[in-house]
Amino acid sequence: MKSFHQIRKNTFSSIGISVISLFFVSQQNLLRADEPLTLTQCYDLALKRSESIAIQKELIKETEGRFLQSISGIMPDVSYVYSDERQDGSGSTNFTLEQIPERKFTVTQPLFSGFKEFAAISAGRAEKRQRLEEEKRARQLLFLDVADAFYFYLDYQEEINTLETVATALNERIEELNKREELGRSRPSETANAQLRLSRLEAELELVKSQKEVAEQLLEFLTGQSNLVLQDDDPLGQPFLELGEFLSKLSERPDIKAAAEALFIARKQITRAKADFFPTVDLSGNYYTKRVGNSKDVTWDATLTIEAPIFLGTEIFGKVKEANAQAEQARLILSEKKRSATLEIQNAFTQWQANLRRSVALEKAVNAAEKNYQLQKEDYQLNLVNNLTVLDALEELQSTRREYIAVKNETKRSYCKLKVAVGETE
Repeated sequence: MKSFHQIRKNTFSSIGISVISLFFVSQQNLLRADEPLTLTQCYDLALKRSESIAIQKELIKETEGRFLQSISGIMPDVSYVYSDERQDGSGSTNFTLEQIPERKFTVTQPLFSGFKEFAAISAGRAEKRQRLEEEKRARQLLFLDVADAFYFYLDYQEEINTLETVATALNERIEELNKREELGRSRPSETANAQLRLSRLEAELELVKSQKEVAEQLLEFLTGQSNLVLQDDDPLGQPFLELGEFLSKLSERPDIKAAAEALFIARKQITRAKADFFPTVDLSGNYYTKRVGNSKDVTWDATLTIEAPIFLGTEIFGKVKEANAQAEQARLILSEKKRSATLEIQNAFTQWQANLRRSVALEKAVNAAEKNYQLQKEDYQLNLVNNLTVLDALEELQSTRREYIAVKNETKRSYCKLKVAVGETE
């Protein structure tokens, strides 16, 4: 046997190793927390956090419960019955017993009920498929929300970088103008004009910072992560595909498939309603383990029951008419969803293509504006242009670059929107 000191020593060693392991794991987690997050990683975090997705999963479980209930309609019911009847009797004959105990196993098997149970089972399977497709669609819509917040955040971040760069350039211009003013080579109005532009720029910078903070709060709400550092690993240059390639995937969109399953369920409800016109056939049997009186030697019995409806008013006709109307509504909903999805894909495709072309053109414009600004600065040094021309060139560069940033991120957002419109997230 190990001594107490050996056991305590081993225990402390195990605890020490566990503490050291936890320390290194926590350090690794801290390092990972500082790593930039991509759109895919943000989406994965949002999936784990979203209550909407969790609700969809519970709806699937609820559907599975209803399916199990529908299966019970074609299965036998088996029970054990214990009864002990007391009556006012002398006990002189089998009909005047004071105590009548009975023990039996009872089995009831439905044989035919107008195929109602089979329709319910088919509808149950379809409902589960419908819920699964609805969960897929909820995931896709969540991806679109994350993509919007992700690219809005990056848009504001890049705008802030641009504005800060321009602010640095304006401060340099103001310093240079102050020196030139001391030498009598610049007018005070030029410095005042540059200072005005800088003040307006600082006000614009504060506005964009507040917008970035709102986007960050939305991302934090979706992902559960604060102090985010984002990294965009999605290239801008997407192939110029044909619209038909996207429209051909329409039937695979989850909400369209869910609507088709809803139509199937509605049609099965018609079958269930019409089943009430048919007779029902049931077989029931009893096996007795204890009986008294005249029936004490009868150990089993079986009963075949056939019940045919003759007149039940207009109830069944009303149920069939209601089910037919609900099926037609489901058909119209499916038709509307297909048409709306087609329009959604067409609009998303048009926006994506237009943004892609704009981003290509604006990238060239940014390069041209950058070159123009550098040339204007050189001409100013040679006294070929005045300071206002240089500031105009700087402002043109700023506005062009900001427009390019906005269109670049809008292009990626519109591509994400197109993928979701088609029914994809990858």
